[in-house]
Amino acid sequence: MENEADLLSFTIALDGIGMIIHQANPIGSLSKQQIIDIYTGKIVNWQEVGGNNAPITVVNKAEGRSTLELFLHHFALKNTQVKPHIVIGDNQQGIKSVSGNPDAIAYVSIGSAEYDATHNVPIKLLPLDGIVASVANVRNRSFPLSRPLNLITREAPTGIAKEFIEFARSVQVNDLIEAQYFVPIAH
Repeated sequence: MENEADLLSFTIALDGIGMIIHQANPIGSLSKQQIIDIYTGKIVNWQEVGGNNAPITVVNKAEGRSTLELFLHHFALKNTQVKPHIVIGDNQQGIKSVSGNPDAIAYVSIGSAEYDATHNVPIKLLPLDGIVASVANVRNRSFPLSRPLNLITREAPTGIAKEFIEFARSVQVNDLIEAQYFVPIAH
């Protein structure tokens, strides 16, 4: 935005957005174009992409969600082109929608999905552009669908604001960042 051009940003963590499907779904990966075609309603059955003969349940994020904006930008889509069956708010709603429906697909924060997938929630993350959707790949910045989480100021921070930003970017808060299933930047 034009009126945001003079703002300063300070990255405090990273977040990756991954496509999730049910663990029982035999699909191992989807191409970028297949994901676009599923979300725009051109592909409506898993059989069309090598899966079971079952209709795809498309789960999309609600307007105003930053993950929606990132998803749309990455896949060069407008929200009006997306044909969802279910609209969700937070990551947990997306994970519940997919874990409870073997034919659903959604996109959620990789940290949340990776945690749940390793704690007996029946979901799996799909690779994107051949890169495994993992916290490790968000951390090393190789995963293509990720974003920085920033603190923003109008001018160079001083005093307590500067101290807070330095604290928020330090290893002292890594446990808080990880508790929210985001990826710390401090080592």
